[in-house]
Amino acid sequence: MPRRRYLFDPPERFVAGTIGEPGHRAFFLQARDGQRVVSVLLEKVQVAVLADRLGELLAELERRGVPEVLATAADPTPGAGDTGPLDEPLNEAFRAGSLTLGWDGGASRILVEARAQDENGEAIDPDDDDDEDEDGPDLLRARISAADARAFVSRATRVVAGGR
Repeated sequence: MPRRRYLFDPPERFVAGTIGEPGHRAFFLQARDGQRVVSVLLEKVQVAVLADRLGELLAELERRGVPEVLATAADPTPGAGDTGPLDEPLNEAFRAGSLTLGWDGGASRILVEARAQDENGEAIDPDDDDDEDEDGPDLLRARISAADARAFVSRATRVVAGGR
């Protein structure tokens, strides 16, 4: 089956969220642009690690003095406004096997990618995946601002802790 690519540059909304009751929750990474909504199923630990690593990336970019990141560092409550539920319809596009982060200095955006698991349910190493390969794993790619990344970290941290 040909690879599906879901590209958001930038999305109107990029969040982590859940459905279900604590102990039986399903975790999602969701991007929205207009009427287009893409939801990728994640494990709770993947959401926690993504938030942690995204926070570390922001801290490193701050340390390096990247102006676009420094400009967002003064907000003590990033993402406090987005507490809404996941957008509907909530249709799982795929289950993420691997997540990658990066900094696109030319666009001053943070790159977040989620790749589908292989047919055996295993993660695919992004270094072994040729983005041009039409038979590769499905891919969600979002380029977000530093402010949106901070909002994502704040919300994802709350979502992970919400079941405790």
